[in-house]
Amino acid sequence: MDHMNKTYWEARYTSEQTGWNIGYVSTPLKAYFDQLTDKSLKILIPGAGNSYEAEYLWSIGFKNVYVLDFAKQPLQHFKERVPDFPDNQLLHSDFFALNDNFDLIIEQTFFSALNPNLRTQYVSQMSQLLKPNGKLVGLLFNSEFDKAGPPFGGSLSDYQSLFKTNFKIKVLEPSINSIKERQGKELFFIFETP
Repeated sequence: MDHMNKTYWEARYTSEQTGWNIGYVSTPLKAYFDQLTDKSLKILIPGAGNSYEAEYLWSIGFKNVYVLDFAKQPLQHFKERVPDFPDNQLLHSDFFALNDNFDLIIEQTFFSALNPNLRTQYVSQMSQLLKPNGKLVGLLFNSEFDKAGPPFGGSLSDYQSLFKTNFKIKVLEPSINSIKERQGKELFFIFETP
C-alpha cells in the first residue's frame, strides 16, 4: 500500500479511475453548508479531488475556501469549472506537510483514500490544522470493503476510539441523506477541537 503516492493518484485521474467522484456536492455536506451563516470562515478541503463541495461553498459566498490535493489534475479541472477561484487557494501539496490554521475542515472521501496506517497521523494533523473550537466535519464509511482499497472502510466504534483523543465528538451518526449508492454506509460527523 506504500504505492499510493503522488504518482499513483495522478495515474488514477489520468485513467479516469475515479469511482468516488459523484459529480456534485454530496447531499449531507450541502445540508450542513446551507445552515452555516459565517461566510468569513477559513475552510480547508483536503484530498479534495474535483471538489464540488468547494465549488458549492464558493457559489454561496464563502470566499475563504482552500482546496488541497496531491494530484494536479483535479485542481486543474476545478479551476476550469470555477475560473474566478483564486490560484493561491488551490494547494497542490501533501496534506501532512501543510502548516496553517482553519476554522473548518471538510472530510469527503479523503480519509478513506489514505492507507489505514496513516489514520493516527491524519487525526493529529487535523487537530493541529484547526484553530481552538475548530470543526472537522464530513462523512466516513460505516462499512468494510471486500477488496483491498482504496477506499478503506471502518466502523463507528473504530472512529470513536481514533478521534476521541484529539477531538470532542459532537455528532457521529448514520447519515440520513446520503446519495443512493451510499445509503446505510456513511456516518455524518462533527468533531471539535478543545
